[in-house]
Amino acid sequence: MATQAQVKWVEGLQFVARAGAGPALVTDNGEDAAGPSPMELVLIGVAGCTAMDVISILQKKRADVTRFEVNIVGERAEEHPRRYTHMVTEYVLYGHDIQPQAVERAIELSEKKYCSAIASLNAQFEHSYRIVEDKS
Repeated sequence: MATQAQVKWVEGLQFVARAGAGPALVTDNGEDAAGPSPMELVLIGVAGCTAMDVISILQKKRADVTRFEVNIVGERAEEHPRRYTHMVTEYVLYGHDIQPQAVERAIELSEKKYCSAIASLNAQFEHSYRIVEDKS
């Protein structure tokens, strides 16, 4: 299975990127960046990939999640290529009676089995999670 993507140069370090027939986005590494840098897109990709896994698993378990956020911080090597060496992910789940064991299992399945973005990187991964009882 192959995925196709293309970037077209606009000016400076700004490009318009598109994957498949999906919508375009601007990626930029210049002074007044008009979009995320390519390396920021890597972080967004990891966060998005694991978020989709975790919420899908929790929905199948019928967890009452009303809001969900994934925060991620990546540390990069000092020398070129300045790859990510360490990523710390925080999962924040809002809802009613969300079971910690279900969250732990969903994160474990994502990180060890399902998340292609995590599996594609040679970095150390850590995570934490918070469950916030939704008052509404």
